[in-house]
Amino acid sequence: MAETCFSITPSRAPTAALSAEGIDVGTMRSSEMSGVTFEVETTVPTKHGTFQFRAYRDLVTGSEHLAVVSGTPTDGCLVRVHSECLTGEVFESQKCECGPQLDSALDTINQYGGVVIYMRGHEGRGIGLVNKLKAYRLQEAGLDTLDANLALGLPGDGRDYSAAAAILHNLRLRAVRLLTNNPDKVDQLTAHGITVLERVSLTAGAHPANSAYLRTKRDRMGHLLQHAL
Repeated sequence: MAETCFSITPSRAPTAALSAEGIDVGTMRSSEMSGVTFEVETTVPTKHGTFQFRAYRDLVTGSEHLAVVSGTPTDGCLVRVHSECLTGEVFESQKCECGPQLDSALDTINQYGGVVIYMRGHEGRGIGLVNKLKAYRLQEAGLDTLDANLALGLPGDGRDYSAAAAILHNLRLRAVRLLTNNPDKVDQLTAHGITVLERVSLTAGAHPANSAYLRTKRDRMGHLLQHAL
């Protein structure tokens, strides 16, 4: 698997509904065996560009996930699997880099084509909003982001990406270039039948307020962070 940091060649068509490009929506709707069902598709203009928003229901957790699609995705396209983060994306908290990462991913797929899969139910690396704020309180007392979760009796990272893999399968994508610094995403997608042709580093959102958090992700959680911390 190759690695790069945005050495990308534009190669995607303008945004278009996937159903008009030969993907059988009826087949995707009857995909219960994959763990998700396709629910609806619509065109949404955003500050990053105009995308196809495709909603999926997770048959295991009940969460509603979103595939944000630019162009006509084919094998080898750029994909970002992004975990929900209310504090970082809505309130622009500087305790993490989630908001800037999402912005960067959307700008990138708007330019080059691809998919951002937005995973609901992943708040706080899977522990939920209330527990995430409890972990923040422990961080104020000196624990790092990993030990704070563990002190609450919760996993350091409880996220499961099987639904993301199912969504990719439903989009008929079997091989992708993955925008991530997290090797666990690569491993989990690979385990669910997705070939990661290339890991593309996503460098965004480093700030003095989250430098300790980023160091913990790099030094204790194996994230492949290239920027100076």
